[in-house]
Amino acid sequence: MHRTAHIGLISAISLLTVAYVRAERAPSGSSADAHTIIQRSVEANQRDWQADPEYSYTETVRTDKGARTYEITMLFGSPYQKLTRVNGKALSSADRKKEEDKFQNAVKKRRSESPSERASRISDYEKDRKRDHLMMEQLTRAFDFKVTGQTHLAGRTVYVLNATPRNGYQPPNKEAKVLTGMRGTLWIDRQTSQWVRVRAEVISPVSIEGFLATVEPGTRFELEKMPVSKDIWLPKHFSVSSHARVLGLFQHHGFEDHTYSGYHKTPAEYVQAASASPGK
Repeated sequence: MHRTAHIGLISAISLLTVAYVRAERAPSGSSADAHTIIQRSVEANQRDWQADPEYSYTETVRTDKGARTYEITMLFGSPYQKLTRVNGKALSSADRKKEEDKFQNAVKKRRSESPSERASRISDYEKDRKRDHLMMEQLTRAFDFKVTGQTHLAGRTVYVLNATPRNGYQPPNKEAKVLTGMRGTLWIDRQTSQWVRVRAEVISPVSIEGFLATVEPGTRFELEKMPVSKDIWLPKHFSVSSHARVLGLFQHHGFEDHTYSGYHKTPAEYVQAASASPGK
């Protein structure tokens, strides 16, 4: 899940009504129960998902082929990524100029779009956001939750919840089917109800018929979030390690690690024109 395509892996968390959550209530006198914690966390994450497009940021993507760092700018309604570093090293002056020229050309092109062109571009971006929104929503619908305690993480006091597959869960699409074979752990901030960290792993093989693949045990992901304003938290780190068998014969292993920093509200000059007439 690539944040520039939503990402929101990757930060896209949906509104969830209580009816969809099967969570254990704590014994009488306990300070909190899973039902209440999950409900509040969903409300907090919905605010984050709505605010996400207002921010630009820096993203570093690491794979087994190396690392690349990008400046991600929300440019008139959808993200634009500009390469700034490769394997931790800044680009040469010539390459920096090439990247800046490409960025300025994108600014010029998007400023002069017709209303239909702009609508189509933004629609493609929103489709990715909504897809990831649905996938993250299913994380709460697909599991039963149980509070196992409290601890300290990243300077916060957090509830620790275990998530196990929910009997009878029916995934709405092929992507969500992988959740039927997963278990996870959530660390939820006691004060803000934000997800400080989420970990999940595949514990039983899941066949994805449309992709002619089987997701194997050992596939796991981790999401960490951080505050970027008083009420909004956005992704800090996302990693995924995947193991799959394709066509029943070939093993596929992949790894991606994304880190995010430098969140800031997108400059007004790249926001206002999104609703202005092309060329003005």
